[in-house]
Amino acid sequence: MSEHLGALRRMMLIRAFETALAKRRDHGFQLLSTGEEAVAVGLADALERGDQLLTGGRSIGPAIARGVDPRRAMAELLARSTGVNQGRGGRGHLADPQSGFFGAHAVVAGNISIAAGVALARKMEGQGGIVAILFGDGAAGAGALHETLNIAALWKLPLLFVCNNNQLSVSTPRLAALAPARISDIALAFGLPAQTIDGMDITATTAAFGEAAQHVRAGKGPAFVECESIRLRSHSTTARETRSREELARLWELCPIEKQIARLALSAEETSALRAEAEREVDAALAFAEASPFPDASEVLENVG
Repeated sequence: MSEHLGALRRMMLIRAFETALAKRRDHGFQLLSTGEEAVAVGLADALERGDQLLTGGRSIGPAIARGVDPRRAMAELLARSTGVNQGRGGRGHLADPQSGFFGAHAVVAGNISIAAGVALARKMEGQGGIVAILFGDGAAGAGALHETLNIAALWKLPLLFVCNNNQLSVSTPRLAALAPARISDIALAFGLPAQTIDGMDITATTAAFGEAAQHVRAGKGPAFVECESIRLRSHSTTARETRSREELARLWELCPIEKQIARLALSAEETSALRAEAEREVDAALAFAEASPFPDASEVLENVG
């Protein structure tokens, strides 16, 4: 019970964090993961302290799930010097390797081959642990994925491929963009164990990622998991929503947070208390960010190689 409640708390924290961020006029350009929290939390649960996670540009939820400090994450997203990357990386390049979050990459599919390099380095140096690469269905047609699947299979890299298939590449439906019946079918051609799961169910994601991570951790080579999820917001904070209100209302009924609340049979009072707890943590993150200075112009060349 406590494990399932902990997963719910983290999903609520991600939802509250992104909701509060989106309300601000100074948040910049964001890609939010409302509806996809079960993918982030389930994947994070399968990773150990020494593992690394890489993501695409929709990075906020996975970063918080992985353990990045919400205060420093908020400061980063509001361009403050106390941010994870001193306010210079933002969402698209958020990185905190010490927390096991190797980094976000704004270029679609640009993170996939980088993840293979991280996995290869770990294998060559005998570091142990695994590397997880999280990408969307929009990246599944890119050559980088197919090339990386090939080399990862050949070299048995400790790499866990995770496709968060939220059904839309901006506004292009997945079925109009990719020929395979399932995105996980792509991995079968390279001999990888692959499965497609319900990405809206934290129980399903936790179980599937745990099984796949165990395969990779045992030195058996890479594995592939496709999560069929739903993005409950528009593509970005500046993009027009292309789905009708009626369709969105139906999709909201599949919310992973509400599904977990029902599974745990929580009362309205218990649910309200959990939401308030998440909101307090987000309020603290906002207060920390607002009290932090913007980077000074004299720092512009710091950490530049």
